[in-house]
Amino acid sequence: MKILSAEDLQASLDYPSTADALEAGLRSDITVPDRNHLSIPAETGPDMTMLLMPAWDGDNFFGVKLVVVAPNNASRDLPAVQATYQLFDRVTGEPVALIDGGELTARKTAASSALASRYLSRENSASLLMVGTGVLAPHLIAAHASVRPIERVLVWGRNPDKAAAVVDGLGDLEAKISVAEDLDAAVSEVDIISCATLAHDPLVRGELLKAGQHLDLVGAFTPDMREADDDCLTRSRIYVDTEEAIKKVGELCDPIARGVIAESDVVADMFQLARGQVLGRGDADEITLYKSAGSALLDLAAAMLAFERA
Repeated sequence: MKILSAEDLQASLDYPSTADALEAGLRSDITVPDRNHLSIPAETGPDMTMLLMPAWDGDNFFGVKLVVVAPNNASRDLPAVQATYQLFDRVTGEPVALIDGGELTARKTAASSALASRYLSRENSASLLMVGTGVLAPHLIAAHASVRPIERVLVWGRNPDKAAAVVDGLGDLEAKISVAEDLDAAVSEVDIISCATLAHDPLVRGELLKAGQHLDLVGAFTPDMREADDDCLTRSRIYVDTEEAIKKVGELCDPIARGVIAESDVVADMFQLARGQVLGRGDADEITLYKSAGSALLDLAAAMLAFERA
């Protein structure tokens, strides 16, 4: 059995080719059962969440990702998301790889946003606002920059020191990078807004969005979490990674329950986009919104690519 470390994945899962692998997975025959969510009580602060995410293809592999989201880890200088991924032979059931789940998740998630950006953001998008300073932030910035000609990056976080640390860690990126001191002002300045936070109250205000922007929402993953307000949804053409996002994440199930939007306002999921069943951006002026909730299909596609390149 191969052991694939975070360093192994950094070498094998570049964002463009990982996005290509995700697109191929979305076009293929991969079975994805419902994920299991379990709440693990914490002694102090928010409870932890454990997710079990299985998937298998028709011929070669099946796999399962075990994820623990520990919100209190921010105070411990540890990533909020901890995970492992195990890949098995589809025919014999033998385990073939144990993969660093945190790095796999980060690179898969960022590549998913990059793939969505290929369909939904303007091809000439040159500026990006990163809302959030966690582990995903540098991945999302680099992934968006790998598919669009990003020349300017702003990073905003509740803690300016953490935002500065993200900026300092992106020295290899060929773009002007700086800390955004005012979130509202930054929202109206950029072409793409990417959010990866654990916020429960909306951070991005839709009244500040401008024509042609693309909003990439990654962080909220439970019914009581929101990164963007109702105006963001009513002003945008909405896309999701899978239909599960409509029913299980607060970004959508909350405004749908209150009648702010309807399920029919979700234009398409990534399966439909990847298979050419629905077109992405229609014109240069529309605002597009992509909400990802994560999918075991995408984890399996990324894990298979990492295993094949190991």
